[in-house]
Amino acid sequence: MTMSILRFDMRAPGKSRAEIQKMYAAALEMAEFADSNGFDICVLSEHHGSPDNYMSSPLVMAGAIAARTKNVMISIQALLVPEHDPVRLAEDLAAVDHISGGRITFTTGLGYRPIEYHMLSKDWKRRGKLLDEALDTLLKAWTGEPFEYKGDTVQVTPPPFTEPHPMFFVGGSGKKAVERAARFGLSAQLAVHDDDLAAHYQAECERLGTTPGMCLMPAEKTTGCLFVSEDPERTWAQVGPHMLHDATVYKSWQTPDIRSAVSTDADTIDDLRQGHIYKVLTPDETVDFAREQGPFGGLVLMPMVGGADPAEGWSSLELYVEKVLPRLKDDS
Repeated sequence: MTMSILRFDMRAPGKSRAEIQKMYAAALEMAEFADSNGFDICVLSEHHGSPDNYMSSPLVMAGAIAARTKNVMISIQALLVPEHDPVRLAEDLAAVDHISGGRITFTTGLGYRPIEYHMLSKDWKRRGKLLDEALDTLLKAWTGEPFEYKGDTVQVTPPPFTEPHPMFFVGGSGKKAVERAARFGLSAQLAVHDDDLAAHYQAECERLGTTPGMCLMPAEKTTGCLFVSEDPERTWAQVGPHMLHDATVYKSWQTPDIRSAVSTDADTIDDLRQGHIYKVLTPDETVDFAREQGPFGGLVLMPMVGGADPAEGWSSLELYVEKVLPRLKDDS
C-alpha cells in the first residue's frame, strides 16, 4: 500500500513566540493523530539560523513525537551530521531509539549553508572529512564497547535499543555520497532520481567488497507537499502563499552543485500550481494519484508548510484519514 507520510520542518515566518509554540503543540497532536490512524512515517528536518524559524532541534522533536506515538516510524531527513558532536549525537540517537522502541531512523546530510557550520563552530571546508569521522564514531559508539576516540578510550552508554544500531542512510545527490555509503557498508538515499548513481553505488560496493544495502531514490516527478481538500481553489488561496515561501526560500539555499527532487524555479503561486512538487487534491484525486504511483510510492502531507495555519493542516489530515486512507487500504 502507498505509504502515508507526515512531514514537519516548522517554518514559521513572521510568527510570534506564542504562535510558534502553538505550532509545535499542533505538530505533536498531529503526529499522535496520524499514528493512531495508520500513517507510516513522520519526517523531520534540520537547519540552523533560518530567519523563518526552521526547526533546528529535530532530535528533541523526535523524542517528543516518540513519547506521543506507538507505531509510526520517525525519520530525520536530513540530519546534518557534520554539524554535531559525534559522540553526543550517538548518545542522543540511542536515547531516542530507546524512547521510540526502535522507531528512529535518519538520513545523513552534509548541509549546504556555510553559516550553519560557523554557528556551530565547525569547519565548512572539512565537512566531508567531518562526516567520515562522525560515521566512524557512530558505528563504533553503538557497539556499546570501549573505543579509541581522540587519543583516549571512551564508551557510549547505553547502547541503542536497535541492534546493531538504528537504521540510517547516507544521503546526497553525487558520486561522493554513494561512494561514502559503499565505503562504510551503509545504505544510500539519493536526493534525486538517478539510475546511473544507483548503479555506481552497486559497483562501488562490489569493488570494495562491502554488502550493498538499500539505495532509495524519489520518483522522477516526486511530490514533496500534498494537501487534501474538498475545495482546492479555496485551499490554494489559503495555503498557496505558504507553499510559495517554502519553495522560494528552499531554492535560494541551493548552490549549483546541489540537486534535489523537490526544488523548483517557480516564483509565483500560479507557476507552483503547474508543477508537480506542491499539490492540492480532492480525496478522489488523491486516491487516483496514489494508485498512479504504485505500491512503493508515498504521499507526503505537510500540514503546516511554510507556516500555514494549523487549522488548514488539520482539515487536510482529517480528510485524508476519512476519505483517502480507507480506500488505499482496500487496494492493498
